[in-house]
Amino acid sequence: MTPKFFVDTWDPAYGASFEAAGGAGPAAPSSAQVDADVELPATDWRAIDARPDVRAPDVVLLVDGVRRIDASVWTAEEDGGSFPGIAASYAAGVVRCDLDRGAAELAGARVGRGLFTASPSAQDVVAGAIRYPVHRVSGTGELSKLPAAVQAPLTALEVAVSDAVRTDGDLLVVDGPLRSRRNLPRTLGYIKTQHSQYLDARLTAVVTGLAPGQRCPVFRLGTAWGGWSWYLRLPVSAGAPWAGIVRMECSADLTVPEAVALADLSLVTLPRFASTPYKDPRAPQNLVPIAGLERRLRGMLGDARLLHRVLTAAARGIRR
Repeated sequence: MTPKFFVDTWDPAYGASFEAAGGAGPAAPSSAQVDADVELPATDWRAIDARPDVRAPDVVLLVDGVRRIDASVWTAEEDGGSFPGIAASYAAGVVRCDLDRGAAELAGARVGRGLFTASPSAQDVVAGAIRYPVHRVSGTGELSKLPAAVQAPLTALEVAVSDAVRTDGDLLVVDGPLRSRRNLPRTLGYIKTQHSQYLDARLTAVVTGLAPGQRCPVFRLGTAWGGWSWYLRLPVSAGAPWAGIVRMECSADLTVPEAVALADLSLVTLPRFASTPYKDPRAPQNLVPIAGLERRLRGMLGDARLLHRVLTAAARGIRR
């Protein structure tokens, strides 16, 4: 028999919609503790359809952030030592989707910059109207670990822009894991790339067997951040087992009925935002409003080549 194979719908430049660490493949288990007996007993797991009595919210807010390294730098310390650093730009924004009017608009966006280093002597870099405030990192500050330090101020910026536009009854969808945003009300984490497989083979078969517009039962992840989670499949043509599958998160502080209600709400809300392959190389997981927001935010970061020249001039003590 000729073996089956699938072509991932994502453009290979963006990786794959399912990524397993270490080359172990989709069967590689996560070390996280999982409680599958939440919404349904694990023995009764099945695909769940959208409930006819659940109505999508009038307003959905989708928030995302982008970041970029403008330059790598090194400091010169008085003792002759040196520390690496990165000058980074980042931006966060929120799209307000009015489902009643069928309209989406940019509700808010902000840009931040920073010089990330462990250097005790580093100072803010100022070049004309551009400022890179120092964000001093702990530890030895290896260059390879510095990009991860940008995540915390970027997350804070995302929280700030979304808080500024929230109204009663809206639903906030965060692109990526909730992490420190798990205390925000009516908030979902949206994970479009599956790096780890949390469920055993039998429960995973329920997930990969989902039809478009279906979800699996809610389960609980015992990771450092914890929380309720579930998978759903967005509209997608037949393809690889994980095609169109996204994982959702909500706060562990919610009760089981509250988490299930959010899972039902996600199923009647998110599929309408799914992208299509001819428009987006990461379809359908890269939601249409998020894709537009990412383009807008990258433009707000400024010209990378110009900023690199400005940083180079500042390092040489040149003022323009």
